[in-house]
Amino acid sequence: MSLPETMRALVQLHDGYSGTAEGPAIDTLEPYLEFREVPVPQVGKGQALIKVHLAAVNPSDLHFIKGEYGQPRVKDRPAGFEAVGEVVAGDTPFVGQRVSFFAAHSGCWADYALTDAAGLVPCRPDLAEADAAGQLVNPLTAMAMFDIAREGDVKSFILNAAGSQLGKLLIGLGRDHDCAPIAVVRRTEQADALKELGAAEVLVTSDDDFMDKAKGIMRAMKPRVLLDAVGDQHTADLFFAMPNRARWVNYGKLSTEPPKLSQMGQLIFQHKRIEGFWLTRWMQEVDQATIGKTIAAVQERFVSSAWTTDVAAVVPLGEAMDKLPAATKIQDGKVFIKP
Repeated sequence: MSLPETMRALVQLHDGYSGTAEGPAIDTLEPYLEFREVPVPQVGKGQALIKVHLAAVNPSDLHFIKGEYGQPRVKDRPAGFEAVGEVVAGDTPFVGQRVSFFAAHSGCWADYALTDAAGLVPCRPDLAEADAAGQLVNPLTAMAMFDIAREGDVKSFILNAAGSQLGKLLIGLGRDHDCAPIAVVRRTEQADALKELGAAEVLVTSDDDFMDKAKGIMRAMKPRVLLDAVGDQHTADLFFAMPNRARWVNYGKLSTEPPKLSQMGQLIFQHKRIEGFWLTRWMQEVDQATIGKTIAAVQERFVSSAWTTDVAAVVPLGEAMDKLPAATKIQDGKVFIKP
């Protein structure tokens, strides 16, 4: 296959970390990215070049381009972590096949992306393009964290940002495995849809009786795992209202205001703990057989409609500088960039 010498890409303007903690909300891309014509990446040993079909936009991407993520930016390199596309060159038997991938070397908010060949995930032919483009970050995180929620034979768990794509995936897992999800959201209008999806209870943080209702649910259902994408004061208050041996597992920082931890004695006397989850670390720690089984289960859930991808917007790559910020503000759906 003959490849072009150049491609279009959303290129990072900065190196390293910014030192800010503004969260993933974004009003303009101009301080962080530039739309350019750049050389198509050259494939090295153990690498694969993918023609991008559809790229996901996750909160981690927005933290990253702002210099707030757990790995440093590289100036003049295309942004974008996760996508689906066709392998067009590289040290891999998957040339010509459709794969999902993490863009390890040159980001996927571009016509072409470069990654490690060992990390390619072949896609079932019946897997929809949007499901394939977003089958790694959110679904693998949901699967891994749901395993945490089920440890100790618990019958319920709490999750916040429950109206997000990841939140809906977790609610579906709880519904299908008899582990009742207690969903926490900011807006009352989200409650009915989440209950229909499988949430046993929905707590709305803007309600005046939020904590009173939460304490009643704690007493009745005794959840011992809190899956947290927000990291705010509501989350801390919920954690301290949970029963003995509760675990607060933080995997995101949607809030820009850190919580006050007012009852630290519970960590000592009630055997509670606070910990973090990062998908990259999980993938490094588990064996390849576990990752393979998990990915197969993810694809099966999408194909069988046990899970669905709610698409909020598909933004053309050439229009992303203007249209992506507004698209990221659409509630309760996933945003993609299409080259």
